[in-house]
Amino acid sequence: YTRPTAERRAWLEMARQNALQALKSKLTEHSTQETRLAALREALGLPDTVQRIECFDVSHTMGEATVAACVVYDRMDMCRSEYRRYNIEGVQPGDDYGALAQALSRRYGRIAGGEGVAPDLIFIDGGKGQVSAAREALADAGLSDIALVGIAKGPERKPGLEELWAGERAVTLAPDHPGLHLIQRIRDEAHRFAIAGHRARRSKRRTTSTLEGIAGIGAKRRKQLLTRFGGLKGVMGASVEDLTQVEGISRKLAEKIYQELHAA
Repeated sequence: YTRPTAERRAWLEMARQNALQALKSKLTEHSTQETRLAALREALGLPDTVQRIECFDVSHTMGEATVAACVVYDRMDMCRSEYRRYNIEGVQPGDDYGALAQALSRRYGRIAGGEGVAPDLIFIDGGKGQVSAAREALADAGLSDIALVGIAKGPERKPGLEELWAGERAVTLAPDHPGLHLIQRIRDEAHRFAIAGHRARRSKRRTTSTLEGIAGIGAKRRKQLLTRFGGLKGVMGASVEDLTQVEGISRKLAEKIYQELHAA
C-alpha cells in the first residue's frame, strides 16, 4: 500500500468539489421548477396534481409545408424523447385552427384509444380562437376534461405581456411571475421545435419538387443525384460532366438536367 501523492489527492478533491457543485446545481434547478409549477397552478386555479404539460405550436410559410409540434414537460423538466411533430395535410393553407385541430385529433385520438399518457394540462400557442378549436378537437376525442390554456402574445407582442386564455377569460401575470417563466420556457421550446420541423419539411418539398419537374428523373435517380452531390445545392453546382458520373444519367439527360436547373 502506498499513500496517494499530493497530486493525486488534489485531483480527488477537485472531483469531489465538482460532484458537489453539480449536485447543488441540480437541487437548485429542481427547487426552481417546483416553485414555478406551484406558482402556475395557483395563478390558473389548477389542482396540485397537475404535473404533465403538453404544448402545441403550428409553423408554416404562407401556408406552405405546415407542421404542428407537441413538446412535453413532466417530472420538472422537458422530456425531449416524447416530442412529436405532425405534418399537416388536407387543410386549407394558412388555416391554423384546422392544422391545430388535426394535430390534437391525431395525438389524443391515440391516447383515448389507450396509447400513451394523457397530460394534466395542455398549452396552445394562440388565443381564444385556437383554444376553441382545440377544445372541440379534445371533445371529439372524448378528453374534454383536460385543462386547456391558450398563450396569446400581448398587445405589443413583447415577452412578459402574454395573455393566458383559460375558457372565456384572459389572465395576465406579472413579467416576473415564476409561473409565467415556466409558461414561456415551454412555449418557446414548442415554437423552436415547430419551426425546425417546418423548415426541414419545406426544404425537402422544394428540393423534391424542383427535380420532379424534370422528365426522365424518377424517384430512384432523384435520390442518387441528391446523395451523390449532398443535396439540391450540390446538384445545381454540378457540371454536365459531373452529372454524367451518376449511374443511369446519360450525357443527353445530364444536359437536360443542367439546362432546367439553370433556366432561371
